[in-house]
Amino acid sequence: MGKKLKKKKGQALWERAKKIIPGGNQLLSKRAEMFLPEGWPSYYTKAKGVHVWDLDGKKYIDMSIMSVGACLLGYADQDVNRAVKKAVDGGSISTLNPPEEVELAELFIKIHPWAKMVRYARTGGEAAAVAIRIARAYSGKDKIAFCGYHGWQDWYLSANLAHKKNLDGHLLAGLSAKGVPRGLAGSALPFHYNNIAELESIAARHKDIGAIVMEPIRYAEPAKGFLQNVRRIADEIGAVLIFDEISSGFKVHYGGAHLLYGVNPDIAVFAKAISNGFPMAAIIGKEEVMQAAQESFISSTYWTERVGPAAALATLKKMKEKKIHAHMKKMATLIRSGLKTLADKHELKMNFSGLPTVVVFSFDYGDESQAIRTLFTQEMLVRGFLASNAIYVSYSHSEKDVRAYLKSADEVFVLLKDAVRNNKVKEFLKGPVAHAGFQRLT
Repeated sequence: MGKKLKKKKGQALWERAKKIIPGGNQLLSKRAEMFLPEGWPSYYTKAKGVHVWDLDGKKYIDMSIMSVGACLLGYADQDVNRAVKKAVDGGSISTLNPPEEVELAELFIKIHPWAKMVRYARTGGEAAAVAIRIARAYSGKDKIAFCGYHGWQDWYLSANLAHKKNLDGHLLAGLSAKGVPRGLAGSALPFHYNNIAELESIAARHKDIGAIVMEPIRYAEPAKGFLQNVRRIADEIGAVLIFDEISSGFKVHYGGAHLLYGVNPDIAVFAKAISNGFPMAAIIGKEEVMQAAQESFISSTYWTERVGPAAALATLKKMKEKKIHAHMKKMATLIRSGLKTLADKHELKMNFSGLPTVVVFSFDYGDESQAIRTLFTQEMLVRGFLASNAIYVSYSHSEKDVRAYLKSADEVFVLLKDAVRNNKVKEFLKGPVAHAGFQRLT
């Protein structure tokens, strides 16, 4: 059994937070209960490269979600920070507009020749909502066909008004749509990734589909012809095709996964990785579609601030200069192959998935799987790693980091094997089993 976990400043602050902040924080994916209830450090004082320091000053290597994939360059990248500091010193916002937003729009269009216009937001969820508004304004039709995860807004959660299991596999199983107007029932229609027959059926039954929204890739490669057929259906029914690249954008290919697969949407949405941790999102699209934004009210004060565009310009330029994807793919391959080797060595049943630069794994033990994953997180934590069942690789991850991670995983797998073999997984846990995370089919 690993070293005993002690309740420290981070856990104490998390308990305080849950009393005054609904849920404890602002993002479900960062709640302590998703990793290690009663043991996760929860808060940080400093983050640099792949290292994170908690409130007690303990230093960890982040071999987990790297702020949900927002920092492909690594935390506090010096070049991005330099650009941001310059923007702040020059005034982060004013009555006039920042010129960086024009330069950034031109850069996006250069990267994506099919797109001719750009709008901005500051987070992925609101950017997706902007894209939906533009699509409905252009098409004149209300219904949305979608697959994958696209945020918290009413248009998306309304899928569960028609049937409480419509979002199973896209978001959280059984997700409640409380607070979403009942009048939106039937306006969002789900289909599953790589199942073109489902989309064809929706298109045949509903003549008022204004947009098709999907992630071009998530945890599985698109089947041969799948994206092309989605494009064909959108054209046949007069729907705006929106590729949500909030999670995939720039992770597998400079500019987005759709460029890799050679299928262009009418609108593409980006956030997360484009600004390396600073709030920024972009909605890019064909001119005739994007101009429909002028026929609807889409406007917000902080969409005009300077920091986000400055950070995005520095981030995108450095990504291209350093050709970060080759390094990220190499590190992800080392991690994935290393874990598979360890699983075989210790006779642990594991499944693997994920993007080429994101390693996702699960333990295959039925109802005990989540408890085993929780025990893994617990034991890796005491060895100095923030670890879960997903590893978002960054440009800052080194072979040294990977070797250290795999060495500790080797030690922990010895414990897991013993716990599984002797049915003592929950006995070895020093707190509750972690909550189940997002369950997506894409």
